[in-house]
Amino acid sequence: MASRSPAGARQFLDPAVVARIGSLELKARVIVEGFLQGLHRSPFRGYSVEFAEYRPYLPGDDLASVDWKVYARSDRYYVKTYEHETNLPCHLLLDVSRSMAYGSRGVTKLQYGSYLSAALAVLLQRQRDAIGLLAFDADIVAQLPASARPGHLRALLAALEHLEPGGPSDFSKPLERLAQALNRRGLVIVMSDLFDEPERVVRGLRYIRSRGTEVIVFHLLDPAELTFAFDRPARFRDLESGREVLVSPREARAAYLERIQGLVSRYRHELRGANIDYCLVDTSRPLDAVLLEYIAARSRRV
Repeated sequence: MASRSPAGARQFLDPAVVARIGSLELKARVIVEGFLQGLHRSPFRGYSVEFAEYRPYLPGDDLASVDWKVYARSDRYYVKTYEHETNLPCHLLLDVSRSMAYGSRGVTKLQYGSYLSAALAVLLQRQRDAIGLLAFDADIVAQLPASARPGHLRALLAALEHLEPGGPSDFSKPLERLAQALNRRGLVIVMSDLFDEPERVVRGLRYIRSRGTEVIVFHLLDPAELTFAFDRPARFRDLESGREVLVSPREARAAYLERIQGLVSRYRHELRGANIDYCLVDTSRPLDAVLLEYIAARSRRV
């Protein structure tokens, strides 16, 4: 399918196509290859050429580590990393609650989040970062500590590939346990539909951010959840609670869209106000395009 990106028009992989590609490891490498090709063709190609050697400057980094020659060429701040250096510990948080099992176009939110997590893990390994995984619903259901050891990436991808939708969502306990385990500055990347009490979600993420850890949130929503593209009366079931209700889409659409747009606006406003990166993701969008546009946005912010 075609999409627009900072590089202009080019072909991206549809998530439904990615779903048919062998193992999760192969899926991740195909996504990453498309992403890096997009970087090479974009105004941010310097980032792709030196991807394994540089990362964007983050608040708290030693200014002496900034490569001023790269800054002179790109007008962006990058920190030089070295082959023997282990960078920030990066923790991938994937929501596996019941609501993540929904998918209107052949790929569920959980599958999309798994593909995105796997691609990010491959990219982070290229930067020689230590990578960890935490899958959660109302509690932690799978966890791998951050590591850069040989073989760790394969173990992480295997864990991702075997995840199944669990119980109802509750951000409180997983985020609290993660925050307590963080003993130095790092990076936390959250992939979730955020179908929980917003106060609970924002409070937990702010707590992690307050400990000096950078936080990035990918808010995953199915296209049907964003547009309410239903035209016939139907019985809708809440995957979290199991409650069912008969709905006439024509009568409910306006109120539903107002609520979902209000929820998105609230998360965007409150998380960005806490210096947390927020990215709304329609799960029908190609993953390499999402990564490319996100890196472009972060490069401009840095």
